[in-house]
Amino acid sequence: PFRPTAPAARRRRVQSAETGMGILKALARLGGAASLTALAQAVDESTAKVHRYLASMVEEGLVTQEAASQRYVLGPEAIHIGLSALRQCEPIRAGEPALLRLQAELGVTCFIAVMGNLGPTILRIEEPPLAVVVNVRAGSVLPLLWSATGQVFLALGAGTALPAQARQEWALATPRQRAVLPEPAAIDALCQQVRVQGFASVQDLLLPGISAAAAPLRRHDGAVVGALTALGATGGFDARPGGDAVGRLCAAAASVSAQLGFLNASPQR
Repeated sequence: PFRPTAPAARRRRVQSAETGMGILKALARLGGAASLTALAQAVDESTAKVHRYLASMVEEGLVTQEAASQRYVLGPEAIHIGLSALRQCEPIRAGEPALLRLQAELGVTCFIAVMGNLGPTILRIEEPPLAVVVNVRAGSVLPLLWSATGQVFLALGAGTALPAQARQEWALATPRQRAVLPEPAAIDALCQQVRVQGFASVQDLLLPGISAAAAPLRRHDGAVVGALTALGATGGFDARPGGDAVGRLCAAAASVSAQLGFLNASPQR
């Protein structure tokens, strides 16, 4: 029987790996969730071939399949790979010491987030021993409008898609959220307020009973590359402008920005 030569076998394995990575990258580009048909169209391969690769990825935890919709979504191993890559970015390395100090000073949950493909994404989080139970962890994606972190990126960051995403969030607002931003035009006023203050703060907006404040992390050219956020129970954490907690948060963010080369890193209060 014919047996492929070693170089031919190696080329076949390389091509197989390239195909698998192409499918995985296509799934990411489609928002992290897609049907078999959509994936096959995205990589210009047959559904049978793509299904074989997806079956292997499911076994390895790179992909999972939703029981109800039968869509394929990025699995836990893919998420771990993505988080590990994101943690190598400068804001995390430069910001970790400041994050630890801020959490110790304030005694509340603090984290660093960056703008990911799906929105503001928590990469590094520090919690006190008796942390308020909130559904945020490394890998959590936060809304632009209803979180202090998201408001920092919306008002101070770059990206032509952000305003459209914010309007989509507004259309799905709860009555409590709609009371804060009664019409889409109020989004512009909110962004202007964040720009003037140099930070964002929310109270009971994303989660009832939870207040949060966030400040930007800027690199040498002034671009926002991350956000430093503190959150806690509304009764015990004062996220209002002018408060001690916000002052400490902004000072910590300014120190990180200075390490990233931002020359005008004076803290706002």
